[in-house]
Amino acid sequence: MTRFAAFRQRLAEAEGFVLSEMGGFGGERPWSEVSIALEPLLDHPDDGGDDLSPTECASLLLRLEAITDQGAQEGGDQLLPQHIEDARRLAGILRLCTEKGVPPAFL
Repeated sequence: MTRFAAFRQRLAEAEGFVLSEMGGFGGERPWSEVSIALEPLLDHPDDGGDDLSPTECASLLLRLEAITDQGAQEGGDQLLPQHIEDARRLAGILRLCTEKGVPPAFL
């Protein structure tokens, strides 16, 4: 499993569901059953795919910051220290994309 895949798996767990149960990740559960701010990131292809809009970036940014703040304060097992650091780095990128009004590039 790639680090990005493990990161997304932990984010899904922080949001209360199991990523491997979702369509496109080995499961049958449709994404239409999940209404969370992180859905555009969690259901995004690992390599490329459609761009995230600046509005989606702003929404993702707010939720990532909340999750990382909670994970850093509580410790716990939802997000490991490397995932908190990854989330903070991604939040920085999303903040820049939101400010500039440009989509992030997934390579």
